[in-house]
Amino acid sequence: MKYTKLGKSDLKVSRICLGCMGFGNAATGQHSWTVDEDATREIVRHALAQGINFFDTAIAYQNGTSE
Repeated sequence: MKYTKLGKSDLKVSRICLGCMGFGNAATGQHSWTVDEDATREIVRHALAQGINFFDTAIAYQNGTSE
């Protein structure tokens, strides 16, 4: 995995980011196509095993259940 500095900080983040908008509770969010917690855990574990340490998430994703 290749890494880069995050802005002017000393943090090193993977150059590949995992977008997390598809994670969360489909019953409470704005999208019905999100994956459940078990599938999310599997995806995140795989991403971490590949060296990904940069995750895009926000309180707005599925009313906060993505986080």
